[in-house]
Order: sequence, then C-alpha cells, then structure tokens
Amino acid sequence: MHKYKNIIANREDAAQKLMDVIPVHKLKDEEWTLVATSKGGLSLASYISRKFKNPLAALFMAPIMAPHNPECEVARVSETEEIVINEELVAAFDIQYDYIYGEAHRKHEEDILSYIYQYRKGEPFPSMHDKVVMLVDEGSETGSRFITALKTILVQKPKAIYIAVPVLPSDVLEQLEPFVDDIFFLYDIDDFVETSLYYESLEKVEDTEIEKLLEEN
Repeated sequence: MHKYKNIIANREDAAQKLMDVIPVHKLKDEEWTLVATSKGGLSLASYISRKFKNPLAALFMAPIMAPHNPECEVARVSETEEIVINEELVAAFDIQYDYIYGEAHRKHEEDILSYIYQYRKGEPFPSMHDKVVMLVDEGSETGSRFITALKTILVQKPKAIYIAVPVLPSDVLEQLEPFVDDIFFLYDIDDFVETSLYYESLEKVEDTEIEKLLEEN
C-alpha cells in the first residue's frame, strides 16, 4: 500500500492544512488573487477565499491529446490561447505542430468558450497586471495545468506569483520552482500516482457549484 494514500480527508481539509504553510498575513494584507487551475482547485480555493475575503477567479483551459492515443496529453491551451507543448511527447509520437495548433483552436472554440459563457457569463479572464497571484489546485500529476497558467498570467506582468497545492510529484516541484516566487505544498512525492489516491474523498465538482462560486466573486 502506498504510504501516502488517503493522507488528506477532502478539499476542505486540504485548504485548512495549506493555510498552515501559506503566509496568511500577506495573503490578507496584500489581497492576493486566488486563481484556480481546475474545477477541484476552484472548490479548494473557495475555502481560503471565504476565510480571508480574497478575490477568486478560475482560469479555463483544455488538454490536447495525441491523435491516436486519447489518454495521452501532449499539449494544453488556455482561454487566452496560450499553448504549452510537451516537446518530448510530440517528438516521440512524431506529431505535426499543425495538428497541435489546429486542436488548440478547436478546443478553444468548442470547449473553453462554452466554459466562459456558462460559468462566467461571457466575461473574459480578469487582468492580473500588477497583482499578487496565487495559483491553486488540488494536485498536479504532470504540472501541465500550472505551467499553462503561468504562461498565461506571466505575460500580464503580475507583481508576484505563487502556487498552492496539497500534493504534487517531486520532479514537478523542481520543474515549477524557477518560475514562481514560492510554492506552498503539503507533500512532494517521488512515486506520485494520481491525485485522488492521496484523498479519502474527492467528490466531483458540479456545474452549479462552479457557477455559484464564480458568481460570489
């Protein structure tokens, strides 16, 4: 049995424990903006946002899968059409860049825009210029969501950018560290399997909850 299995009860427990490692005095005094990089991340971030009244936003994105392997993510596109490509996988599968850019456009038009209209009533992602931003997610198998979010937000020139995540692989932690001011985490795991393994309960976040959380902010 994996020694880290079920080390976190649920997203609320994860948020409570993260608040022990996040400098909450700065979080509150500097009015950090929390940006969720997934639906689960939004639910987790909402517990922190409610406690300290921080602004909360969701950055929508979509994975791009290998053409003949729907289980293998080779790139990711954000709602501002920033694209992050896994160059090693693209080379290994001999995938053409025209395919990546074509899929990115299709995913943006068919999936991401529908999220924006459904959950944010068509409003664009808010500017993070000169703001202190903390990206939040419930876990990170490959780091692709965080890397895509970083590429999207760094071009807006924030004042500072942090990451808060309960569990992540050790190699992903090393990969992300050079691009942020700090990373707040509970466990970095060498033999990371998947995020759900480390939670006792990780319930599906329903559309109505997402809409409610974003309307509140």
